[in-house]
Amino acid sequence: MNVFLSYILLGLSLAAPIGPVNAAQLDKGIKAGFWPAWLIGLGAMAADAVFMLLIYFGSAHILGSPFVKTFLWLFGSFILLYSGIESLNKTNNILSRSTKSNDESSLKSFTSGFFMTLSNPLSILFWLGIYGSILAKTAETYGAWDLLIYSSGIFIGLLMWDITMATVASLSSKLLNDHILMLISRLAGVSLIGFGLYFGYQAFHILFL
Repeated sequence: MNVFLSYILLGLSLAAPIGPVNAAQLDKGIKAGFWPAWLIGLGAMAADAVFMLLIYFGSAHILGSPFVKTFLWLFGSFILLYSGIESLNKTNNILSRSTKSNDESSLKSFTSGFFMTLSNPLSILFWLGIYGSILAKTAETYGAWDLLIYSSGIFIGLLMWDITMATVASLSSKLLNDHILMLISRLAGVSLIGFGLYFGYQAFHILFL
């Protein structure tokens, strides 16, 4: 049980630091409510599952190649810049929140979170470095089936944080006034653009420096 709890805490430690997904969830929750924000986190979890399975089944070398890293930095930069600019453009929609959930696409929210995480080399470094080393250590004591069960604890931690973020963001839209919500939304949009520029710089660094 202690091992399983440690994997849950590992999932929480992956999700808790402020990053693109958290910023996107906060922005989406303010503008569209709980479900779109939750689906962004669910999409991110799906991408994390892809990374975990690749490492679990020994395909981690694919993620570490310079070509893949460069592609992911560039693709991630595009996704984040697009999301940030779109967020800033839609900030005024907060003033008409009564119609906010009618035109929200569940698929768009899910795929947004999925590609933000899938194209984030920092997520890859986490899974390669931390999960890979913990997996190797745990494998010395437990069998393959036990490892898979324990690894599911990571996703319990991710899900707990996902629900928490979506709840906080959606409650904020009800408890805070429009001007504060617009400020938070703008900060989230600027944060996404900042992450996008950072990703673009990392791709430039690999290609030209």
